[in-house]
Amino acid sequence: MSAHEMVPAALSTEHADDFHGWAHSVDLSGVRVAEYTVSPMAGRRTPTHVRQRDPDGYQLFLVHDSPVRLQQQRNDAYLEAGDIGLFDTSLPFFADLVDVGQLSQVTFLFMPRAALPLPRDEVERLLALKLSARTGTGALLARYLTGLREHAAGCDPAELPRLGTIGLDLAAMFLAGRLDAERHLPAETRYRALVARIDAYIDHHLGDPDLGPADIAAHHHISVRTLHLLFKQQPQTVSATIRRRRLERCHADLTDPRLPNRPIGEIGLRWGYRTTAEFSRAFRAAYGMSPRDYRKQALAEDEAGEGTAQPPHSSTDVAYAGSSSNRRP
Repeated sequence: MSAHEMVPAALSTEHADDFHGWAHSVDLSGVRVAEYTVSPMAGRRTPTHVRQRDPDGYQLFLVHDSPVRLQQQRNDAYLEAGDIGLFDTSLPFFADLVDVGQLSQVTFLFMPRAALPLPRDEVERLLALKLSARTGTGALLARYLTGLREHAAGCDPAELPRLGTIGLDLAAMFLAGRLDAERHLPAETRYRALVARIDAYIDHHLGDPDLGPADIAAHHHISVRTLHLLFKQQPQTVSATIRRRRLERCHADLTDPRLPNRPIGEIGLRWGYRTTAEFSRAFRAAYGMSPRDYRKQALAEDEAGEGTAQPPHSSTDVAYAGSSSNRRP
């Protein structure tokens, strides 16, 4: 499975008798994301493996918990939670999911070499280095990788290629920033990455009642006019996007069976409404009833066992328990 989803390599582990692992992969039309949660193990890709199959691309990966050691092209990196690593599928490498007494979790993003708008000799400078994903574009890329599994399952198949484009743009901006090579990126890539940063900023600051076009533009060092021009290509204006997302977060809190006693006004304040009355007016205009009545109806339906059918998954899940021959889809 690993050879098919990633690249052929010789795998070894001290946990052959009690090996456990889960793998989840999403095909995004050329770009592929795979999440692995496995017992500690190591993988070595030799020139023979490269000749056996080479997808001719890069594997970028995010470390979630246990450390990972990566070696390629005379570089040797020790990556910890929140770090990103990169390796070239056309070159031998060694990767070790370090045994610290727990399962290791790593998320991979495969990018075809031809799809990454950066010179290969530039990208090779980043192979097997420790790249932090805690701030800036790295944090956005990490958020994309960790959130894709949850959101891809509910996406229409037609949306998946767009998700792949977003991932590729974020990865390109992240790597170009580490190389000081943004000049190599197409204008469209820079535009989409800027929109992604603005999108994340809005989500992170919905609780601020002063969030608006002026604040967003200032934070991203652009004019308010430029911000509005960017959003002309989006489904909604900046202000409409903020209003919709605030209502979506309020809706989620109101229908959460774990929060039946949270005051209505507190929910509104949490998501940027200055008063309960302001929140109630906005919610009634959007959903046709007051927040209190909507919560009562939603909780009653939940107690009655009524729910919305889950959409079919548009990805592949494989679970392993015990030996590699014991496979359970």
